[in-house]
Amino acid sequence: MLAIGHDVPQFAIPNQNGEIITNESLLGQKYVVFFYPKDDSPGCTKQACSVRDKYSKINREGYQVFGVSPDKVSKHSKFINKYEFPYDLLADTEKEMINAFGVWGKKKFMGKDIVGVIRNSFIINELGKIVAIIGKVKTKEHGDEILNAIQSLHSYSTSY
Repeated sequence: MLAIGHDVPQFAIPNQNGEIITNESLLGQKYVVFFYPKDDSPGCTKQACSVRDKYSKINREGYQVFGVSPDKVSKHSKFINKYEFPYDLLADTEKEMINAFGVWGKKKFMGKDIVGVIRNSFIINELGKIVAIIGKVKTKEHGDEILNAIQSLHSYSTSY
């Protein structure tokens, strides 16, 4: 299980334009990775739009944002265009990043036990270290959850 202070797992995943985004290419930058199950589904749309609505504030705090799901590049492109997301979506069709971050597993969906992407978000510092983890994501409020987690990092100094 990943925890605060761990190095971000290695990844090389295409964004909605087919450009490969890697953990190494993001060294020196602060960023947020949020995981969600499926483009254009009701809960995922609420989550992604909530992040979109708080993106400018998150970005002013110095963070980039990446959404990750197992959807294809073409589906991500349509999802971004439909809802005007100002951030990249990474197409983890092989679930490499999803598995590396430990967000594939058993969960409840509509009262049933299923296996799928667990909504978790990770805040990563310039050194590639995880500095905050948001579990049990509230889809409609996720943008605020991310922003609050980032702002709470300013309340105390962390050095990993």
